[in-house]
Amino acid sequence: MHKRNWMNLLVGCCLAIVCGVEAVNAGAPSTADWRVGVRQFAREHFKNPAWGYSHSERDYALARSLAAADHVALDDDVLFAASYLHDLAAFPPWGGDEPPDHSDVGADAVEKILADTGFPMSKVGAVRAAIRTHMYYRDPVAPEAIYLHDADALDWLGAIGVARIVALVDPNGGDPNGPKAVKMLEDNLRQVPSRVVSPAGRAMVGPRKAELERFLKELSDESADYRNL
Repeated sequence: MHKRNWMNLLVGCCLAIVCGVEAVNAGAPSTADWRVGVRQFAREHFKNPAWGYSHSERDYALARSLAAADHVALDDDVLFAASYLHDLAAFPPWGGDEPPDHSDVGADAVEKILADTGFPMSKVGAVRAAIRTHMYYRDPVAPEAIYLHDADALDWLGAIGVARIVALVDPNGGDPNGPKAVKMLEDNLRQVPSRVVSPAGRAMVGPRKAELERFLKELSDESADYRNL
């Protein structure tokens, strides 16, 4: 065969291979695609001032920051999915009127949510585990679970912890009212700090705890020991 024909055949084969790969890739969701879908799902469904979409965003960012400070490598696929979906069962239709702990309900439901997104489903067990132990009173094991757990706990302290609880107060005097919100803040101050487990997370506890303590003291001083709330 003439040399030019061989060259033409080789170029044609290369083009066919490239086009075939592009066609396969075009038919499969990319990592970016599933993350866009999960983020959009959270934005549309998780609307609550204390544990809605913005809380998920903060948890993801803080968990990554804490792990980086501790020089701990995380599977970011697992962390991303767990961070954005960990409070799934705090919202209908996934949570009932009086469900079991929302961590367990969410862990059981998350596989169905992720199944059609393009998420690498071989990792869904790790996502379930991180969701199941994200609350401060649970005991996380894997790195992704530990750093989500600590980020979620720290989000109950400091100025952001105050903002979350105060945002829940019913302006019509329903539940929670001002005094109950104060009790929720006092409970967080008492229960959360000792449950943060990572070195970087522990380093953040002191400043955030002190900030919450200052707020409660000043609020007490300015409201006759909370009687005028």
